[in-house]
Amino acid sequence: MRLENLSALRQSHPVDTIEWVATSREWAFERSCEDEIAVAVRGIWADYSVSFSWIDEIEALHIGCAFDLKVPAHRHAEIQTLLARINERMVVGHFDLWKGEGAVMFRHALLLSGGIDATSEQAERMLVVALENCERYFQAFQFVIWADKSADEALEATLFETVGEA
Repeated sequence: MRLENLSALRQSHPVDTIEWVATSREWAFERSCEDEIAVAVRGIWADYSVSFSWIDEIEALHIGCAFDLKVPAHRHAEIQTLLARINERMVVGHFDLWKGEGAVMFRHALLLSGGIDATSEQAERMLVVALENCERYFQAFQFVIWADKSADEALEATLFETVGEA
Protein backbone atom coordinates (compact mmCIF):
# COMPACT_ATOMS: atom_id res chain seq x y z
CA MET A 1 0.00 0.00 0.00
CA ARG A 2 1.34 3.42 -0.90
CA LEU A 3 2.02 6.04 1.79
CA GLU A 4 -0.60 8.43 0.40
CA ASN A 5 -3.28 5.80 0.93
CA LEU A 6 -2.38 5.24 4.58
CA SER A 7 -3.36 8.77 5.59
CA ALA A 8 -6.80 8.12 4.10
CA LEU A 9 -7.25 5.25 6.61
CA ARG A 10 -6.94 7.66 9.54
CA GLN A 11 -10.23 8.26 11.38
CA SER A 12 -9.33 11.84 12.30
CA HIS A 13 -6.66 14.39 11.53
CA PRO A 14 -3.98 14.40 14.29
CA VAL A 15 -4.19 18.19 14.63
CA ASP A 16 -7.95 17.83 15.25
CA THR A 17 -7.02 15.78 18.31
CA ILE A 18 -4.76 18.57 19.56
CA GLU A 19 -7.55 21.09 19.02
CA TRP A 20 -9.99 18.92 20.96
CA VAL A 21 -7.51 18.63 23.88
CA ALA A 22 -6.81 22.39 23.85
CA THR A 23 -10.54 23.15 23.86
CA SER A 24 -11.29 20.72 26.69
CA ARG A 25 -8.44 22.17 28.79
CA GLU A 26 -9.42 25.75 27.93
CA TRP A 27 -5.97 26.51 26.50
CA ALA A 28 -5.71 29.48 24.15
CA PHE A 29 -4.97 28.26 20.63
CA GLU A 30 -4.97 29.33 17.01
CA ARG A 31 -5.41 26.97 14.11
CA SER A 32 -3.66 28.55 11.13
CA CYS A 33 -4.36 25.70 8.70
CA GLU A 34 -5.39 22.06 8.65
CA ASP A 35 -1.90 20.78 9.52
CA GLU A 36 -0.88 23.29 12.23
CA ILE A 37 -2.07 24.60 15.56
CA ALA A 38 -0.42 26.97 18.03
CA VAL A 39 -1.17 26.72 21.75
CA ALA A 40 -0.24 29.29 24.40
CA VAL A 41 0.62 27.84 27.81
CA ARG A 42 1.68 29.66 30.98
CA GLY A 43 4.49 27.98 32.91
CA ILE A 44 6.25 28.75 36.18
CA TRP A 45 9.33 30.33 34.57
CA ALA A 46 7.92 31.55 31.25
CA ASP A 47 5.02 31.63 28.85
CA TYR A 48 5.41 28.96 26.18
CA SER A 49 4.47 29.04 22.53
CA VAL A 50 3.74 25.47 21.53
CA SER A 51 3.15 24.51 17.94
CA PHE A 52 1.94 21.17 16.67
CA SER A 53 2.43 20.31 13.00
CA TRP A 54 1.32 17.29 11.05
CA ILE A 55 3.98 16.13 8.56
CA ASP A 56 2.07 13.91 6.17
CA GLU A 57 5.10 12.64 4.21
CA ILE A 58 6.45 10.80 7.26
CA GLU A 59 3.18 10.51 9.21
CA ALA A 60 4.53 12.40 12.20
CA LEU A 61 2.96 14.83 14.66
CA HIS A 62 5.71 17.32 15.51
CA ILE A 63 5.74 19.54 18.60
CA GLY A 64 7.90 22.61 19.01
CA CYS A 65 7.94 24.49 22.30
CA ALA A 66 9.64 27.88 22.47
CA PHE A 67 9.96 30.44 25.19
CA ASP A 68 10.93 34.09 25.23
CA LEU A 69 14.67 33.73 25.67
CA LYS A 70 16.97 35.29 23.10
CA VAL A 71 20.53 34.01 23.04
CA PRO A 72 23.06 36.75 22.27
CA ALA A 73 25.57 35.81 19.57
CA HIS A 74 28.50 35.86 22.01
CA ARG A 75 26.83 33.08 24.11
CA HIS A 76 25.90 30.75 21.20
CA ALA A 77 28.90 28.45 21.71
CA GLU A 78 28.23 27.96 25.43
CA ILE A 79 24.50 27.45 24.79
CA GLN A 80 25.40 24.79 22.21
CA THR A 81 27.50 23.07 24.90
CA LEU A 82 24.60 23.31 27.33
CA LEU A 83 22.22 21.86 24.70
CA ALA A 84 24.56 18.90 24.18
CA ARG A 85 24.74 18.28 27.95
CA ILE A 86 20.96 18.50 28.30
CA ASN A 87 20.19 16.40 25.20
CA GLU A 88 22.41 13.53 26.36
CA ARG A 89 20.15 13.26 29.46
CA MET A 90 16.90 13.24 27.49
CA VAL A 91 14.99 10.09 26.62
CA VAL A 92 12.31 11.82 24.55
CA GLY A 93 12.77 14.95 22.46
CA HIS A 94 15.65 17.39 22.28
CA PHE A 95 16.52 21.08 22.46
CA ASP A 96 17.77 23.11 19.48
CA LEU A 97 19.17 26.60 19.06
CA TRP A 98 17.63 28.40 16.12
CA LYS A 99 20.56 30.67 15.31
CA GLY A 100 18.62 33.00 13.01
CA GLU A 101 16.24 33.95 15.81
CA GLY A 102 18.63 33.22 18.68
CA ALA A 103 15.88 31.13 20.26
CA VAL A 104 15.95 27.86 22.16
CA MET A 105 13.24 25.34 21.30
CA PHE A 106 12.24 21.89 22.55
CA ARG A 107 11.25 19.52 19.75
CA HIS A 108 9.79 16.04 19.52
CA ALA A 109 7.73 14.00 17.05
CA LEU A 110 5.19 11.22 17.43
CA LEU A 111 5.24 8.75 14.54
CA LEU A 112 1.78 7.56 13.55
CA SER A 113 2.76 5.22 10.73
CA GLY A 114 0.20 3.08 8.95
CA GLY A 115 -2.80 5.35 9.49
CA ILE A 116 -2.74 5.16 13.31
CA ASP A 117 -4.80 7.85 15.03
CA ALA A 118 -3.34 10.07 17.75
CA THR A 119 -5.12 9.79 21.09
CA SER A 120 -5.91 12.67 23.41
CA GLU A 121 -3.64 11.01 25.99
CA GLN A 122 -0.72 11.05 23.53
CA ALA A 123 -1.39 14.68 22.64
CA GLU A 124 -1.50 15.74 26.28
CA ARG A 125 1.62 13.71 27.11
CA MET A 126 3.53 15.35 24.24
CA LEU A 127 2.65 18.76 25.65
CA VAL A 128 3.45 17.78 29.24
CA VAL A 129 6.86 16.36 28.26
CA ALA A 130 7.70 19.54 26.34
CA LEU A 131 6.65 21.82 29.19
CA GLU A 132 8.33 19.74 31.91
CA ASN A 133 11.64 19.82 30.03
CA CYS A 134 11.41 23.54 29.29
CA GLU A 135 10.61 24.29 32.93
CA ARG A 136 13.36 21.98 34.18
CA TYR A 137 16.13 23.57 32.10
CA PHE A 138 14.92 27.18 31.79
CA GLN A 139 17.11 28.47 34.62
CA ALA A 140 20.18 26.73 33.22
CA PHE A 141 19.69 28.66 29.97
CA GLN A 142 19.28 31.86 31.99
CA PHE A 143 22.50 31.23 33.94
CA VAL A 144 24.50 30.73 30.74
CA ILE A 145 23.03 33.80 29.03
CA TRP A 146 22.74 36.34 31.84
CA ALA A 147 25.18 35.16 34.52
CA ASP A 148 27.95 34.11 32.09
CA LYS A 149 28.10 30.65 33.67
CA SER A 150 29.53 27.68 31.82
CA ALA A 151 27.17 24.91 30.72
CA ASP A 152 28.44 22.62 33.48
CA GLU A 153 28.10 25.33 36.16
CA ALA A 154 24.57 26.13 35.00
CA LEU A 155 23.48 22.49 35.14
CA GLU A 156 25.10 21.96 38.52
CA ALA A 157 23.30 25.01 39.91
CA THR A 158 19.88 24.01 38.57
CA LEU A 159 19.76 20.21 38.68
CA PHE A 160 19.64 18.92 42.18
CA GLU A 161 17.48 16.38 43.90
CA THR A 162 15.56 17.36 47.02
CA VAL A 163 15.86 14.77 49.78
CA GLY A 164 13.48 14.50 52.70
CA GLU A 165 10.62 16.77 53.71
CA ALA A 166 10.55 20.28 55.12
